[in-house]
Amino acid sequence: MIRTLGRQIKQYKGVSAITPVFTAMEVLMEILLPYITAKIIDKGIEAGDMQQVLKYGALMLVVAFLSLLFGVLAGRTAAVASAGFAYNLRDGMYANIQTFSFSNIDKFSTAGLVTRMTTDVTNLQNAYQMLMRIAVRAPLMLICSMSMCFMISGRLSLIFLVAMVFLGLVLALIIRTTIRIFDQVFRKYDDLNASVQENVSAIRVVKAFVREKFENEKFHNAAQNLYRLSVKAESILAFNNPVMMLTVYGCIIALSWFGAKMIVGGTLTTGNLTSLFSYVMSAMISLMMLSMIFVMLTMSMASGRRIAEVLEEKADLVSPSQADHNIADGSIDFEHVNFAYRQGSGEDTLHDIDFHIHSGETIGIIGGTGCGKSSLVNLISRLYDVTGGAVKVGGKDVRSYDLEELRNQVAVVLQKNVLFSGTILDNLRWGKEDATLEECQGVCRQACADEFIQRFPDGYNTWIEQGGNNVSGGQKQRLCIARALLKKPKVLILDDSTSAVDTATDAKIRQSFAQHIPGVTKLIIAQRISSVQHADRILVLDNGRISGFDTHEALLKTNPIYQEIYEVQTTGGGDFDEPSADDGKDGDR
Repeated sequence: MIRTLGRQIKQYKGVSAITPVFTAMEVLMEILLPYITAKIIDKGIEAGDMQQVLKYGALMLVVAFLSLLFGVLAGRTAAVASAGFAYNLRDGMYANIQTFSFSNIDKFSTAGLVTRMTTDVTNLQNAYQMLMRIAVRAPLMLICSMSMCFMISGRLSLIFLVAMVFLGLVLALIIRTTIRIFDQVFRKYDDLNASVQENVSAIRVVKAFVREKFENEKFHNAAQNLYRLSVKAESILAFNNPVMMLTVYGCIIALSWFGAKMIVGGTLTTGNLTSLFSYVMSAMISLMMLSMIFVMLTMSMASGRRIAEVLEEKADLVSPSQADHNIADGSIDFEHVNFAYRQGSGEDTLHDIDFHIHSGETIGIIGGTGCGKSSLVNLISRLYDVTGGAVKVGGKDVRSYDLEELRNQVAVVLQKNVLFSGTILDNLRWGKEDATLEECQGVCRQACADEFIQRFPDGYNTWIEQGGNNVSGGQKQRLCIARALLKKPKVLILDDSTSAVDTATDAKIRQSFAQHIPGVTKLIIAQRISSVQHADRILVLDNGRISGFDTHEALLKTNPIYQEIYEVQTTGGGDFDEPSADDGKDGDR
């Protein structure tokens, strides 16, 4: 973990290295100040020598200025280094997430990734700044203060040692207790972020079902748990200051009592006693700062482990070393394919899938909910890898291709349509960055999207809100289809991508495909028979297995599942995933 995080310092190694040097110089200057004060008192004030007062006073001003200068420099370089470290962590995590396959993404919740890139990175940033400054300043100040105390009076320094042991034991007890609580606090942050994300992304559903009160209570419980643990941890940490003050004032009283006796006895000067007070205060504060460093480091270790998990995660799917960049055509072959989302779990989503599609064919895919339709098409563009058998595109195993080239030639309109904030043109150009307006208009006509875009006052420059919230579901689907067409792929996969458009528009889209992209292999996953019945062939899936693969007419004669789907949709009037009104059979196969 330390090595992984350390690599993210990168270009900030220089300022990270110079910060402790500036901090050490600042401490050295501060240590000299009480010593010079003692000289002013002993050699100047008590001796009545004004020259000595001016001499040591001028030296004190110079040392104080240098201490200020080194402190400013240390603060600036620490801020640059820590902020740069945080920037590199966020940038590194985000860049690595972009390489993840679907199976990698499945390991992390969205809320967990957000927490890692915000709260956890902030914790590490603060800890790194403390390491460069306070973690250098506190022990150095402690050692120097102790050394000066023993130089002035070894006997009085024993008081200081007793106080150190007492304070160290109490602070260790406080730290040990709070560490366990802070570990729980960070886990609660994920729950809180998950609650917020889920509610905001599904706010329309929440309002439609009048579940605001329920969501408020859920968020309240998550926030209350975080509040309770945070208060508990901070309440224990609050003992730091009282214990510190008790120890400091105890030392001052003891030093005053024994120091006064030594001054009367002539074994200690007034200036030396004054210096001892300053050094004891510095040493005690340094000890308390060290305790806070341990608390902060403990908190940051939990954050560091979570960040390192993302940085160290390796993409499951990568291009081979000698990747093939030439995809001959849009033919697709499944050769006895098995697939499970969790390899070795023994629960295959697809079982012995074997079929062959010629380039340019239009294939319909239909089946009950959860039968494996989306899983099957995800294997073609290698969003997941098979656990057995092989998937081939253009006559070659998809695992032999360069991933970028494969996904450029196998365009997928996923079941969940996503648009990004920006203009319609910006969203379309995800398919081709340098696409002209005429090219965008052409694919929009093929996807029957041009008709509604022209009705917008700003046309293709219409602004799309985040997630496409200002367009309808059907409009969103057609824009996503147009975006995929702009890639000019050899294979086009529509994963239930016309479910929100009316049947007339659905028919227009299919007719447009037949006219404009006849050479492209088209796979259409649909719930409606009408969307696939005109396909060259139809693949029927049942519980992860092939039930039938033939034309619409042949399946109506030979395949019971397809017959049932057709019967339910044409005479039953419902979705085939629901029981037929007259026979009561369960259509979810």
